[in-house]
Amino acid sequence: MQLATIAVNDEAVAAVRLKNGAMLEIAKAANGASHESLRAGTIQALIEAGPEVLEPLQALVDEAEAGAHADACHTVPESAVMAPLPKPLKNVFCVGRNYADHIAEGERAQKKTIGITDHPVYFTKPPTSVVGPGGVIPIFPDVSENIDYEVELAVVIGKPGRNISKEEAFDHVFGYTILNDITARDVQRRHGGQYFKGKALDGSCPLGPWIVTADDISDPHDLAIRLSVNDEMRQDGTTRDMIFDIPTLISSLSEGLTLEPGDIVATGTPSGVGYAMEPPQFLKDGDTVTCEIAQIGELKNTVRVT
Repeated sequence: MQLATIAVNDEAVAAVRLKNGAMLEIAKAANGASHESLRAGTIQALIEAGPEVLEPLQALVDEAEAGAHADACHTVPESAVMAPLPKPLKNVFCVGRNYADHIAEGERAQKKTIGITDHPVYFTKPPTSVVGPGGVIPIFPDVSENIDYEVELAVVIGKPGRNISKEEAFDHVFGYTILNDITARDVQRRHGGQYFKGKALDGSCPLGPWIVTADDISDPHDLAIRLSVNDEMRQDGTTRDMIFDIPTLISSLSEGLTLEPGDIVATGTPSGVGYAMEPPQFLKDGDTVTCEIAQIGELKNTVRVT
């Protein structure tokens, strides 16, 4: 299932995308249903309810596909689709240096050896960085002139846990979405090369367009992953090239750290980023950035000077 947050009468509501592209407003369709999380109206509530909520939700979808719940079905413009988790409860977890070709291009651009680490490299992006599909990626010329992009597969945690084993990691995955790790490269270097400040600016985490539940992704390690700027392909890779796979990332990240429902884990980016091009190509006012991941969809945003 494709679970989205959409704006209906200026209110953010949880929805599920039907085969014809219409959005079924879950709470409205579930009026009178026994499962409270279906009536809560948020994707966060659905995630927290656990996998048992998917069966009654699928029943609502089947009914809607058969013609029921017409009053809860919306044909919404792209502008009405928000980030699936518009205000994550915690910072977004991110992984750096997880594709060998991205490490190699960084070494060429920086003229130094970076190398593959023995353990995953983590950083975070604050909830204020999240922006939905169709939303604006703001750039601040007085803060940064080197705004870059990074398309990433993002894992959404469902079942909470700490010290999760690799063997049990997928049991903790609710679904997957697309994330664009917008980065101010000059800010990143200005602050000693550490990641947080340069990757934490407002609007620097486009997310969406929806969460695809784990059962609808055949193999998260075999997905085409691409990014274009103004229809020019910049990144074109596959998730099979991750250095640390998803079970490794979840197991490592959860060591002594509790992962909770709704936590988002971005898994790294392939080569093709702007700063490593010759000459470097950074985002500018008016650019359209489109991220695509197979079996999930497309996340498109426009860059604007703020």
